[in-house]
Amino acid sequence: MKRSSSIVLVAVLIAFVAGWLTRAGSSSSVSATASSPLADAFYVTLAAFLTLAILSFLYKDNPYYKFAEHLFVGVSAAYWMSVGFWSTIVGNLFPRISSGLSAYFGVPFKDFTIYYFVPLVFGVLLLMRLSSKAGWLSRWSLAFIVGTTAGLNLVRYLRSDFITQVSNTFVPLLVNWRGSGAFFSDFSLSASGQFALSLSNWVIFLGVFCGLVYFFFSKEHKGFFGGASKMGIWILMITFGASFGYTVMGRISILVGRLTFLFHNWLGIID
Repeated sequence: MKRSSSIVLVAVLIAFVAGWLTRAGSSSSVSATASSPLADAFYVTLAAFLTLAILSFLYKDNPYYKFAEHLFVGVSAAYWMSVGFWSTIVGNLFPRISSGLSAYFGVPFKDFTIYYFVPLVFGVLLLMRLSSKAGWLSRWSLAFIVGTTAGLNLVRYLRSDFITQVSNTFVPLLVNWRGSGAFFSDFSLSASGQFALSLSNWVIFLGVFCGLVYFFFSKEHKGFFGGASKMGIWILMITFGASFGYTVMGRISILVGRLTFLFHNWLGIID
């Protein structure tokens, strides 16, 4: 290890211990649910250290970021493996294949079903991937998982991303139309008014129409067709920009949450 790396490591350890002890001495900001102020301070300081380690990637890739990243991946994998064991194997498999295992894990035994040995065999074959010689046996389980996932998601995505989207496009262009007299006599700019709802449906109709025209390449984009195609480009750009902005807002919300944790829960600077 280089001398500069050793100095940085010692400085980080000193800062961690100092922050831990300082936090433990601040009894007013210690959580009431903690077992002891020292333990609570350790957990809060450790969480702050991991947060700063992740944020250090903004400077450059470094060992502290890699440590936090690997710890996060390892803890997540272990958590979901534990959840899968207790919910799938103990909760569904054992109660249907063995009364002894059900009694051992404290779950009620249900009817014995021989078909449940099929997923058990596939699960054992999937673990064969850890073996260098018998790893090819895991392909049967992977093929079954990929095939069933694709088949189940096909119906779900067909309903949610295709049929529902298409049906939502068929909207009335004149909402609650009772004639021009009633329209002008009851004219309102409120969001729930007839004018605003009709205008919204017209925007949806023209946006979908122009967007589809842009992807129609069997006709040269000239004249009215070309104008609709250019309008479709603007519609797509606005849609992608709104999606990107929504994603950025989500990331900023996460950043605000971590900064709030650092300045409120750890340092106690803000209320």
